[in-house]
Amino acid sequence: MFETWEELEESIKGCNKCKLYKTRQNIVFGVGNKNADIMFIGEGPGADEDRQGEPFVGKAGKLMNIAFQAVGLKREEVYIANIVKCRPPSNRNPEEDEASVCINYLRNQVMLVKPKIIVLLGSVALKNILGKEYGITASRGKWIERKGIKYMPTWHPAALLRDDTKKIDFIKDLKLVLDMVMD
Repeated sequence: MFETWEELEESIKGCNKCKLYKTRQNIVFGVGNKNADIMFIGEGPGADEDRQGEPFVGKAGKLMNIAFQAVGLKREEVYIANIVKCRPPSNRNPEEDEASVCINYLRNQVMLVKPKIIVLLGSVALKNILGKEYGITASRGKWIERKGIKYMPTWHPAALLRDDTKKIDFIKDLKLVLDMVMD
């Protein structure tokens, strides 16, 4: 584990621990307030993220920003990262071997941020962080606490693009997160 952001960011440059490095344009490390109370974790970068080197900047990210505005949350106030730091081809889910070699970078990010709350965006984040026994439909909107951190599983913003009805749940979950951080 690295003690500073500089050491951690330097350690990932040129990473070739899994096959995703072969097709990436950029490593999508993470973005936001490095002392945030709230951290958001998604599955992996998409095409827009790979091109720009920043998480959640495509259509799903724009929708997430609108949801943030709706509940009074600023993107600059939170930290946003992904399970894997390189784009899986065709936006497929990260494979188990890819996630397992990348997860230590994420663990180090969590250690450095020290968030009170982690919002798990979708099934891939939920299963890789809390365990394969969790399902997003059953866990969504329910607090799970581990090692002093509260987790809120919710829909991935990309799911909101495919199903408008999930937007209401997503906003409700964000409100729960804000209420919890205000306590």
